[in-house]
Amino acid sequence: MSAESAAQAADFLRTNDRERYYATLILPEAQRAAVQALFAFNADIAMVRERVSEPAPGEIRLQWWVDALEGEGHGAVRLNPLADALLDILTELRLPKTPLVRLVEARRFDLYQDPMPDLATFEGYAGETVSVLYQLAAMILNGGAPVEAADAAGHLGVAQALVGHLRAFGYNAARGRIFLPWSILAANGVREEEIFVATISEGLLSAHQQICDLARVHLGKAVVAIAALPPRLRPAFAAVALLGGQLRRVEAGAEQAFAPPADLADWQKIAMLAWWGWRNR
Repeated sequence: MSAESAAQAADFLRTNDRERYYATLILPEAQRAAVQALFAFNADIAMVRERVSEPAPGEIRLQWWVDALEGEGHGAVRLNPLADALLDILTELRLPKTPLVRLVEARRFDLYQDPMPDLATFEGYAGETVSVLYQLAAMILNGGAPVEAADAAGHLGVAQALVGHLRAFGYNAARGRIFLPWSILAANGVREEEIFVATISEGLLSAHQQICDLARVHLGKAVVAIAALPPRLRPAFAAVALLGGQLRRVEAGAEQAFAPPADLADWQKIAMLAWWGWRNR
């Protein structure tokens, strides 16, 4: 990977996904740039919906990435520093491209207004858009070789996706989008129109608590699975250090579920990640 592309990928990640950037700071220096390139690619994909006013341009951007990953893009692909950095690490470490193509395809859901139908669909979406990042990051720490980290990656991905969408509930609702499992909301008597006008109801509070409980179950399983991994692989899962506190704040703020969530200062997040990294050496 060229030094210039690596630096631009790191800067892009720091600007657009600060928590994942901070989590990479505890990684061994030899593998840090590769994981940053992977996470920067993800940040770019996750931002597509916010960059377009309608689905068609978003579909074009996502297809550009599919073509780049499958080797069907034109020569200008390498002029994009994020693509250049990602394709280099995929080649150098012989990482599989198919999971990243599935990640891009899963993100097509983001472009439309359909609600997330149920928990099984949400867990599949989380697996393809979040868990895959931790599975591949662990492979990077293992020199590109396969690792037995499916439980850690799977549970962490679902927990992080649930907490993230609980935190972004009001933001998405204001834009007519529902990413939390609709089946849970509907089972508690919540109606779409209530969400879109930011109405706090007993049903919403009940559904909110159920989703928090689900996140806590997955988080607990992730913690156990990460602890069982070889120490050299654990840093790939450092994001777990921040989730427990975020989940507690989301749960405590249920009455303000549509408001921007309380959060820690950046220096506090860095300190928590560093402490977690020291304990998991």
